[in-house]
Amino acid sequence: MKRLIGILVTLCVIVTSWGVTGVAQAQALNLSSVNLQSSSILAVRRNIADDKLSEIQGKLDLNNSDVRDFRGLRGFYPTLASKIIKNAPYEKVEDVLSIPGLSESQKERLQANLDNFVVTKMSEAFNEGDDRFNPGVY
Repeated sequence: MKRLIGILVTLCVIVTSWGVTGVAQAQALNLSSVNLQSSSILAVRRNIADDKLSEIQGKLDLNNSDVRDFRGLRGFYPTLASKIIKNAPYEKVEDVLSIPGLSESQKERLQANLDNFVVTKMSEAFNEGDDRFNPGVY
């Protein structure tokens, strides 16, 4: 520990001495001559997932959200969220109330949160493989 502190103190002394001895300071880069021709570069970098996320506007898409997206809703993660995912696709939000095997409390939770959901066309970007059950975020 003493050795580490000694090294840090030495580095601080060296950096400080450069400033005192007159080593030229870094100058800001003049960006006034840079001219961006077009914003089409941003459009090229968008992908299917970005387009889908902008379409749902902060709601949970019953046909495309993964199991972890339901963590913010009390009583959904992981059991009820898994049932929702297994029974997709849905035509309309209310279809989620028709999932077979739901308990009364699960139906009540779903009913209370219908405003938090949206249904869009299933996207390959979110439904390929088992990504909705295990999105690989650890």
